[in-house]
Amino acid sequence: MIRILWSKIKEALISVLPVVVIVLILCATPLVSLSTQEIITFVVSALLLIAGIGLFNVGADLAMSPMGEYIGSGLTKTKKLSVLLIVSFVMGLLITVAEPDLSVLASQIEQKIDPVVLIVSVGVGVGVFLLLGVLKILFKKSVSSMLIFFYMTMFAFVALLVENGGSDFLALSFDSGGVTTGPITAPFIIAVGVGIAGTVGGRNAGENSFGLLALCSVGPILTVMLLGLGSKGSVDYTLIPGTYEIGDNVVKSFFLEMWEVVKDVGLALILICAAFTVLQLVYLKLPAARIKRIAAGIAYTFAGLVVFLTAVSVGFLPVGFKLGSQIAEMPTVLTLIGFVLGMLVVLAEPAVHVLNKQVEEVTNRAVTKRSMMIALSIGVGVSIGLSMLRIWLDFSILYYLIPGYIISLGLSFFVPPLYTAIAFDSGGVASGPLTSTFILPFAIGACLTCQGEGKILEDAFGIVAMVAMTPLITIQLLGFRAVVARNVRNKIAQRRIIAADDDQIINFK
Repeated sequence: MIRILWSKIKEALISVLPVVVIVLILCATPLVSLSTQEIITFVVSALLLIAGIGLFNVGADLAMSPMGEYIGSGLTKTKKLSVLLIVSFVMGLLITVAEPDLSVLASQIEQKIDPVVLIVSVGVGVGVFLLLGVLKILFKKSVSSMLIFFYMTMFAFVALLVENGGSDFLALSFDSGGVTTGPITAPFIIAVGVGIAGTVGGRNAGENSFGLLALCSVGPILTVMLLGLGSKGSVDYTLIPGTYEIGDNVVKSFFLEMWEVVKDVGLALILICAAFTVLQLVYLKLPAARIKRIAAGIAYTFAGLVVFLTAVSVGFLPVGFKLGSQIAEMPTVLTLIGFVLGMLVVLAEPAVHVLNKQVEEVTNRAVTKRSMMIALSIGVGVSIGLSMLRIWLDFSILYYLIPGYIISLGLSFFVPPLYTAIAFDSGGVASGPLTSTFILPFAIGACLTCQGEGKILEDAFGIVAMVAMTPLITIQLLGFRAVVARNVRNKIAQRRIIAADDDQIINFK
């Protein structure tokens, strides 16, 4: 186990090191001025971040992914559709309600809607769409057609929301879809899809397992828009003094933040474990050895998430805000730095590694982890760069989202369904906790400098939605390139076969 953990930590080191290096390089230039205490806190947080990602990835392999697969395959084998659908809805609701990413987003805004109502509504959205995703797998329906229908419905809601003066809810709605598929939710939902698809079988079982995350990202967007349509108030954002600052007593701040994270992560895992225990006693009945392995994995997951989320909140959140606010004085440089940070930050998202591993296994290395990571890095880099440009020029996020989703949905007609499903799942995992606690504060700081506090909700928020959108295009372009390359190879092979001087042709008379 120690050898496996060390291997995961080395992978995490390779992922996080580029982000640390670029931040330290910026600190050595006139663009950024950080105090010695802030730099030390950032570096220590980065080391803890590496340890947290390593622990989490071990836990995901031992517990989160197997639990999802056991639930998906075990309940499917019972052939009780009603039980499978009820469990899918309940698990989607419970996991989302306790998802740390959603709490991070909610903590950065003040609004007239009760936060509990917001979180539960988002959970209901995920639960309903997880149920629909399970039905998709069982009846082998195309995820592309479902996504086209629901995205058209979503943009119809956008028109209603704008018409009724609810534009304040737009960025929040799209961001909520990005943060719900976080480090706890994503591995579990991915594994549920694999478990169900593997049990149902069929010629395209691997392809059929993808798409659950994509659908679960749509649900929260629709439910928050419904809240906006039914609300008579508006969403207000106030920059709370001290939120994005490293306090004088860093050690005290670290332990206070850790306690909050322990409560959030503990609640999330308790809900998952309680539901899994009930299913184990009633339906699954797994042997004791597997249960012990899962228990060990849950402990690793808990430790990893606590260390990871505490590190990003204490060290990365305030540094991200300060970087954004200082670099924004040079808008052109801001856009370039945003692009570079976007490419590097996605390397450190825990759930990205889980998805990439699943993609490589399901496709038998037709899509490698390396090609996935390159496509994701480029996509996220472009999204952050474009977001910085929007903050600088001050225009609606719809100018990006509408053409972006039209392009991504249009590409689905020209690439294999497998790539479309992978692409939409990738959008969910790319917008993880590091995006919420480093890139979002970076955008808030930049917006405060460029446009002032009054524009933060409109211009800075929505960046999580951008991070979730651009991989849809880049991953499908990866698939499009694969299709073109295959067609070229086939044509070359055909020309060789029918060539006039081909001595291999035998004419029987």
